[in-house]
Amino acid sequence: MREQIYAASDQDRAGKAAPESDFKVSINDTLDGCIITKYSGTGGDVIIPAKIQGYPVKEISGRAFVDCCSLTLAAIPDSVTLIGSGAFSGCDNLTSVAIPYGVTLIGRYAFQGCGSLASVAIPYGVTAIGEAVFLGCSNLASVTIPDSVTLIGVGTFMGCRSLASVTIPDSVTLIGEWAFSKCASLVSVAIPDSVTQIGRGAFRDCSSLVTVDIAPINRKWGKDSFSGCKLSLASQAALKRAGYTGGF
Repeated sequence: MREQIYAASDQDRAGKAAPESDFKVSINDTLDGCIITKYSGTGGDVIIPAKIQGYPVKEISGRAFVDCCSLTLAAIPDSVTLIGSGAFSGCDNLTSVAIPYGVTLIGRYAFQGCGSLASVAIPYGVTAIGEAVFLGCSNLASVTIPDSVTLIGVGTFMGCRSLASVTIPDSVTLIGEWAFSKCASLVSVAIPDSVTQIGRGAFRDCSSLVTVDIAPINRKWGKDSFSGCKLSLASQAALKRAGYTGGF
């Protein structure tokens, strides 16, 4: 692996891919492409170039855009397969992100604290949504989870207080600890039969959660997965039939 750094330029960004000069990259011969390790541009709407110095952009490494408060939009090229841990963490003015279908892994904390992000579509091909990926995205109102996902990680949507609805596909087998904790606008959720394990506090303090649609199939439960919710008596009974013994 060899690293190259490009100096900043004043190239007009409007409607175009950001200039190569805005990015620090590592050339990775194994990937036959490059990895963005640092963004140093002025922010705004950033269209990440598909190639830098002739190499296709394959990955966005951990913390590449961390705390870039001027970033408002990030368009990721189709060549990218991995978004690293904390890649866009703390980008609190990021309102829109386009994640291409080629992405198979979104690292933990990738969008943590992106408080202006209102919606996101996770592409088909992603099999696991990592730990705390959208932790504290307080304006996230909608999310599309594809039926390629088998695992929703620890704290993935914790504190997404604007998330009013979510569809969990029947490919998911595990909902991690605190995955939807403190999603204060979540009113109802349907848990598919494929889910065999629901972690501790997975829906804890979802203070508006009234309805849980769940079949009477025994599952492995963490402690107090639904504590702090205002579930209807019917939903409480349905959860108990599914083996839940924690509090409400």
